[in-house]
Amino acid sequence: MMTAPPRVVSLLPSATELLAAIGGEHLLVGRSHECDWPPTLADRPVLTGQRTTATNSAEIDRQVRAALQSRSEEAGADQSLYHLDADLLRELQPDVILTQDLCEVCSIDLNTVRAIAATMNPHPAIVSLNPRMLDDLFDDLLRVGEAVGMPEEADEAMLALRERMWVAREHANAYVEGPEVAFLEWMDPLFIGGHWTPQLIAHAGGRHSLNAPGSKSRQISAEDLLELMPDRMIICPCGYDIRQTMRELDTLTSQRWWKLLPAVQDGQVVIVDGNQMFNRPGPRLIDALEWLTGWINDRPELIPLDFPVRSALPPNQLRSEPPSGP
Repeated sequence: MMTAPPRVVSLLPSATELLAAIGGEHLLVGRSHECDWPPTLADRPVLTGQRTTATNSAEIDRQVRAALQSRSEEAGADQSLYHLDADLLRELQPDVILTQDLCEVCSIDLNTVRAIAATMNPHPAIVSLNPRMLDDLFDDLLRVGEAVGMPEEADEAMLALRERMWVAREHANAYVEGPEVAFLEWMDPLFIGGHWTPQLIAHAGGRHSLNAPGSKSRQISAEDLLELMPDRMIICPCGYDIRQTMRELDTLTSQRWWKLLPAVQDGQVVIVDGNQMFNRPGPRLIDALEWLTGWINDRPELIPLDFPVRSALPPNQLRSEPPSGP
């Protein structure tokens, strides 16, 4: 007797991408409002919504801090940054729920999911992902495959991603000190990237001295940037696309310290789509690594087609090349 395929709900964009990478897209019966890749999933019911209403970096930061503070002060109070439609979740009757326990700011929290799942009969299996390093991505791919009954497909997808990772790493010179890279994960206030991001930069041949691999993203000051004097800078706010980042770029470019940075003076400042790349610990972290390696080592053939990146500096702000000849 054949067993019906599992019904899967994903409340985490990276988990949705992992599921799709192993060919499990057809199992998905519900998703979060942030699960927007691949685009073919747009017809699946949406179970979550965002409670913050701010429209710029500083206001988003203020609302997030206030919500997290309220949660810590009022035990049991519903101060989640996201809303989960419990009735719809029960109606969908998932066998497996993919969620996370890594970041209170990024997605619905694990305790909320567990509380609702406990009221369901039968109880769905909850797979909570908590990646901190690049190797955790491969482990999570296998965990998702095991949970949905596709372990062989997950193993094949994992091996393919690892192969791409090693090919990219082979183009970084391990014997030469690479450029200092500042990775800004938020603009106002300044946050430097953490978790897997410093590791990706190191694999690509750069240095990320403001944070260690596996550490959480953390707030920094302008003085920290001036002390670092980065050779290159990546502006990649979490959840922002390039258009949104460009709209708020003057929060950086209007500062007196901005033009003092070597990365700005040398025209080595780029904006990457933070909603799609780097900030989601899914298969496209390998795309991000390939782009990084190509950018840092001047190997454009490594860069994935249509990788979402653009210069943060207008042409008239770029330092011109010195004249050649005598």
